[in-house]
Amino acid sequence: MSDTTRDAVSFDRFMADALYGPAGFYTAGGRAGRRGDFITSPEVGPLFGAVVARFLDAEWDRIGRPDPFTVVDAGAGPGTLARSVLAAVPACAPAMRFVAVEVAAAQREQHPDGVESAAELPDGSFDGVVFANELLDNLPFRLAVFDDGWREAYVVELPDGRLVEQLSAPFEPTPDVLPSAPSLGARAPLQDGARRWVEAARSRLSSGSVVAIDYAVPTTAELAARPWREWLRTYRGHERGGHYLADPGAQDITSEVAIDQLPEPDAVRTQAQWLQLHGIDELVVEGKLHWEQHAAQPDVAAIRMRSRVSEAEALLDPAGLGSFSVLEWRA
Repeated sequence: MSDTTRDAVSFDRFMADALYGPAGFYTAGGRAGRRGDFITSPEVGPLFGAVVARFLDAEWDRIGRPDPFTVVDAGAGPGTLARSVLAAVPACAPAMRFVAVEVAAAQREQHPDGVESAAELPDGSFDGVVFANELLDNLPFRLAVFDDGWREAYVVELPDGRLVEQLSAPFEPTPDVLPSAPSLGARAPLQDGARRWVEAARSRLSSGSVVAIDYAVPTTAELAARPWREWLRTYRGHERGGHYLADPGAQDITSEVAIDQLPEPDAVRTQAQWLQLHGIDELVVEGKLHWEQHAAQPDVAAIRMRSRVSEAEALLDPAGLGSFSVLEWRA
């Protein structure tokens, strides 16, 4: 790069500061939830956590019922998933050590009793599960742009305070995941951070599995062939935000995940398939029966059981959350 780029920062550094820096989006109060900026599966209602609890029981059985059985909720936010899992009272509960990992201190303060609250993955090795719901899409990534060769995009602050992109010289060598003949102006994420996170999470496990749920596609080439505004998105207040360089710290920045940039998963399913595999349909039937038995004099528990029908519809929606990918890696 020329001398004019001496103060440029790579896109992953810009994104890390915009999301997790002192005035970053998550540091300053951005969050999931109906009163937050976006809805994820745990915020739909407790049904998602009840299914996760069934999965945890199955995994505990599979690896020989270790005690302790460590469950790490990575990117835990305010602890919504933890509350639902604990409320479901899984069979593994007496052996379960639940660690809620969240970088934002303000959100860690909201974690429920009965969990360990941490800013990073626990050290050492353990038997259990590392679970990450919509985390990989928020991990900082580098940005590649095709302009007479694939180049890396850097972010530069102009004297008037505006942020603009500046491109590097062509990659040498070009990363293998990038297509060889894209159209001019094609863009693609280079998700080294997501790959390193999966490797680190998997390395912690003596036995068990890493599970990541996110909006994902099989290959980087698929993203490069699409308009970049489809896969590189911003959110705030339950609406799409502005350009990713606008208002850093005031909006979420997220990308669809390219599976070919991650360690090869042992299993890939849609969220709908994964939830059905682990008993969501049985839980919905149970909820309907409970409601029918208590509809004449409904209490809070009965109302929650009734809500399983609408929660399941949202979680299984093939045009929404149901289409998310569930990636599993076993230790």
